Amino acid sequence: MNQVRIGGACLNQTPIDWENNIRNIKQAIDAAKRNQVKILCLPELCITAYGCQDLFLSNWVPEEAINQLLSLQDYCQDITVAVGLPIQHQHNTYNCTCIISNQEIKGFYAKQSLANDGIHYEKRWFSSWPRNTVDNITIQDKNYPIGDLTFDIEGLLVGIEICEDAWRTDRPACRLYEKGVDLILNPSASHFSFEKKQLRDELVLTSSQNFHCHYLYVNQLGNESGRVIYDGDVLLAHEGRFLIKNRRLTFKPFELHFYDIHSRQEAKIIDDFRTSQEEFAQAGALALFDYMRKTYINGYVLSLSGGADSSSIAVLVAHMVRIGIKELGIDALAKAIHLDSSLLLNSDEDQAAKQITQQILFTAYQGTKNSSTQTLESAQNLAESLGAQFRAWTIDESVLNAHRIAEEAIGRKLSWETDDIALQNIQARTRSPLIWMIANLQNKILLTTSNRSEGDVGYTTMDGDTSGSLAPIAGVDKPFVLQWLKYAEKELGYTGLKYVNQLTPTAELRPQEYTQTDEDDLMPYTLMVAIERLAIAQRQNPVQVFLILNKTSSIPQETLKSYIIKFYRLWSINQWKRERLAPSFHLDDFNVDPKTWCRFPIITSGFKKEIEDLRNL
Repeated sequence: MNQVRIGGACLNQTPIDWENNIRNIKQAIDAAKRNQVKILCLPELCITAYGCQDLFLSNWVPEEAINQLLSLQDYCQDITVAVGLPIQHQHNTYNCTCIISNQEIKGFYAKQSLANDGIHYEKRWFSSWPRNTVDNITIQDKNYPIGDLTFDIEGLLVGIEICEDAWRTDRPACRLYEKGVDLILNPSASHFSFEKKQLRDELVLTSSQNFHCHYLYVNQLGNESGRVIYDGDVLLAHEGRFLIKNRRLTFKPFELHFYDIHSRQEAKIIDDFRTSQEEFAQAGALALFDYMRKTYINGYVLSLSGGADSSSIAVLVAHMVRIGIKELGIDALAKAIHLDSSLLLNSDEDQAAKQITQQILFTAYQGTKNSSTQTLESAQNLAESLGAQFRAWTIDESVLNAHRIAEEAIGRKLSWETDDIALQNIQARTRSPLIWMIANLQNKILLTTSNRSEGDVGYTTMDGDTSGSLAPIAGVDKPFVLQWLKYAEKELGYTGLKYVNQLTPTAELRPQEYTQTDEDDLMPYTLMVAIERLAIAQRQNPVQVFLILNKTSSIPQETLKSYIIKFYRLWSINQWKRERLAPSFHLDDFNVDPKTWCRFPIITSGFKKEIEDLRNL
């Protein structure tokens, strides 16, 4: 077989940002040409970006995508490029990959299997192309083949699977193998989640082995449209052996990797993230970086309580700056997030990181008489260690004014014995207008600090600690946050976390003599995570959850039942809160965001029969 250099380029695209998307595509093609790449694969739907959602239902988006595709045609001289876009054909819209070879459009492969689970709703936007079917499409008076196609390129027979195609038992590769293809391209937009990398690696390896071909997988990159993160995999395998494995989640707008197939070239394997703690640090930082630069805001505002949740977010923002400098350089990072690098007083990377963090991250500790000196010291020390702006003030006067107005309105005195929840909530809500005002004044995004465990059971104050327009950690549970903070202190060098990591999680909303803690209010967090995994991710009922956990838990049966009942009761009555939570990043293999993964009715019986069955067990 002929030696052919093939390559894949991940791209950081933005929905209908035609200028950005085409620029990234052209830069990737330019880089491929400079490196004598003959076949270049780009990600799924890269012209429009994958996350256009209901814009795919319009006529004008596919029409403009065709215009942009035609603008690329002459750019593909002496190279073959696989580029993704939506195509309208006979009153249906298809998710397609176009092959342009030496300035000539060879045809459009149309996706056959559509992702329709978890966060995916492809069947809402696209039609599935029937297998073994080819048709013709007319574009500007020229006819092109569309459908289940293969292509002869550089002496190779090339087939295509688009993302979900490859995850089905009856996949296109089975038929491509029968045709004797030499190379299968898989342009994808496969979302990031913890440890999903292992599944992709296995898919690529086994595909190359089972179908006796070179298998090239190229994924989308970055926080494309707000919630979903793509990790930018570029993977090439042959006969069950990797030839290319890249380091994911880069801050660069594109990244090219290539290999000479049918050569004795050494495999190009780059060390990648291996644990969910490492992945969270990079994925969370990248998501915040893209969110900031794509929305053209001046940075972030955070109500920093000194506790675990807000501290983890502060570190993620600072880590965003540190990683951005490492990958892009000081000047390029500053330009990307709309800062004037000439204002930086020191070229040293550590000092520059703190100076940039100081410009983009404003933090505030809003204390009451129920707050402790330990949390104030924790917040201040962390902010100073990161370089963030830090302010502290008290809200007691505002809270007392609210008490007086409420007492006059209802005609009685308030007390902790009779009005516990209301007295806790007013403190959180009083903090909200002040920190919102800072965000408005500085044109920054207010970050909310709720984690997934709090979202499960509604352990959060609406219009209080949920106030904000972005929730960076709402996709991860509380035990993970606590573990990650220890990792960030010891492995990432954020020594300012030593104060945070010594504290017991608490809302600090009751008087200090109550010694309030989160787990006393709820249940042990590790148990909550176990119940959540079974009840929400695996959709088990209360009896099923009990029967499973009772086998492994040392908790007395009646106590275990009470915790399970509490979880389901709180889950049921707090769906309205989850409906109102700020957009969050999808990080784990599931989440509780009703706009992406978990839809649950606002009004139900509250598992009345199922809970009664558990009690009677």
